[in-house]
Amino acid sequence: MATIPMCRPPDPDTRKPEYTLPLGACDAHCHIFGPGDKYPYAPRRSYTPPDAPLSSFQKLQSALGLERAVLVNASCYGTDNTVILDAIAQSRGQYRGVANVDDTFTEKDFLRLAEGGIRGVRFNFVKHLGGAPDMSVFRSIVDRIKPFGWHVVLHFDATDLLEFKDLLDNLPIPFIIDHMGRVPTGDGVSQVPFELLLDVAQRDNCWVKICGAERVSTAGPPFTDAVPFARALLKVSQDRILWGTDWPHPNIKKHMPNDGDLVDLIPLFMPDEELQKKILIDNPHRLYGFGIT
Repeated sequence: MATIPMCRPPDPDTRKPEYTLPLGACDAHCHIFGPGDKYPYAPRRSYTPPDAPLSSFQKLQSALGLERAVLVNASCYGTDNTVILDAIAQSRGQYRGVANVDDTFTEKDFLRLAEGGIRGVRFNFVKHLGGAPDMSVFRSIVDRIKPFGWHVVLHFDATDLLEFKDLLDNLPIPFIIDHMGRVPTGDGVSQVPFELLLDVAQRDNCWVKICGAERVSTAGPPFTDAVPFARALLKVSQDRILWGTDWPHPNIKKHMPNDGDLVDLIPLFMPDEELQKKILIDNPHRLYGFGIT
C-alpha cells in the first residue's frame, strides 16, 4: 500500500506585518485542518496535513489583523465538509465557505450547505491532487449550483489554463481561478498562460485570487517577484479580484512562507488605499454576503 505523504506545518511564529489591514479585511482563501481525531481525513487522500485547527486559525487572524474569512475545504477531506461548516457556525457571520461535492449530493444536501454558509464549490485540476475531474460530473454540479447563485472555484496549474480554455469560455456561472493560475514567475508576465489569464479575467463572470505568491514565486522569500503578476491582474480587473493567505499552505515543497510577509505584499500589489479596501473588503463582501444570514 502506497504511503500517503505528510505536509509540512505552517510557520508557527507569525510575524506582525508592517502593513495594517483595514477593518473588516477578509482572507478569501484559507483552510482548516483537524484536529484529525475529530475531523478525520479521507482514506483516499493524496496528502495528509498536520493539524491546523480553527483555534490556530483564529490566532493567526488576530496576529495579522484579519476579521473575515472564506474557508476552502481541501481535497484531503474528500466531500466531507463538516470541518468548515462547524467553523462557519462558530464565526457569528464572519466566515463563509467553499465546499467539495460530487454527483451523490441531493437537493437536501445542497440546501444544508447553503444554510451553513457555503457559497461555492471547488474543483481541483492540478496533477499532484489527481488531475482533472470527471467532466460530466463537473457540468452536472455546475448546473445544480446555478439556482443557488453560487460560483465554482477552479484550481489550475498554468498549463491547464490553455488546455481548458473552452471550458472557461462557456461556464454559465461565476468562476474563480485560484493562486493567479499558478503561473511560474520565472517565465515572465508575457508567458502564454498568463496572457490568457489576463484575457479571461476581463470577463464579467471571472474572478481571480491574487494569493499563492509562495507557490508561483521562482525567487523565493519575500516573494516580491509575484508583484508584477498581481499588478497586471489588478490593471485589467479590479472589481473581481480577491486576496487570501492560503494558510496553512498545504503541499508547499520549498519555501514555507511567514504569513506576516504575505500580508506585507499587499501594499506592493496595490499601493492605493481605496483599491486595498475594494480587494480586501468590498469584493469579498459582494461575492459572499458577510453578515447576511
